[in-house]
Amino acid sequence: MGSAECATAEQCQKRREQKLWGHDQTIGERFERDRAALLPLPDAPYEACEKHTAQVSSLSLVRYRTNDYSVPTEYGHRPVLMKGYVHEVVIACASEVIARHPRSYEREDIIFEPRHYLALLEQKIGALDQAAPLQGWELPECFAQLRRLLEARLGKPGKREYVQILRLLETFRVAEVSGAVQDALRLGTISFDAVKHLLLCRIERRPPRLDLIEYPHLPLPQVQTTQAADYLALLVSPPPDSPATAPSEVSR
Repeated sequence: MGSAECATAEQCQKRREQKLWGHDQTIGERFERDRAALLPLPDAPYEACEKHTAQVSSLSLVRYRTNDYSVPTEYGHRPVLMKGYVHEVVIACASEVIARHPRSYEREDIIFEPRHYLALLEQKIGALDQAAPLQGWELPECFAQLRRLLEARLGKPGKREYVQILRLLETFRVAEVSGAVQDALRLGTISFDAVKHLLLCRIERRPPRLDLIEYPHLPLPQVQTTQAADYLALLVSPPPDSPATAPSEVSR
């Protein structure tokens, strides 16, 4: 303990040894007597929060005090339990916690979690650029680069693959997914399957095995078949770094 804690403990001990006016026992002795009558602590710790029930709106928002907080879209129109702590708002459905948000003390504020809306955006991919929950979502630069390449190669399906890659953030951390995206950009394997494979390889610490047959949109290398006659060029044209071979030696 620090000096302040030691001084406080010392003063508390002195206080326990004092007797108040009208009592024969010290404060410490009276406390031990009262301790025997105290109820035991509950099995679950006490939650220092305000609780009340609410209904999820059609926009997957729940109102607490004067602000709206988002929940995953699959919980739309369902009753939930709101827990308002000093610095956090926790939303539960049945016995499952479905959302956590930093508490806002503004008025008429909307607190979005972008990952709550990715499942819906995967089905309605045309709303990707206009989706309010995604506005201001700060992601590493490699995500924007990956999206540009996906849309350039695949068009509209590239947007859907990009959202599928974003949905990996529902399970994995941003740093892990970002590392897999950077690996995909470095290897030139621009697709959801490649990013997912590289991500699992990073987590499991095993080398990736990418089969380019699974990515038909990638440019394939063009390798010509070697003919036996091509080896005659080695006899006619010597390597530039080696001395020229005498004609008599070639005829042999």
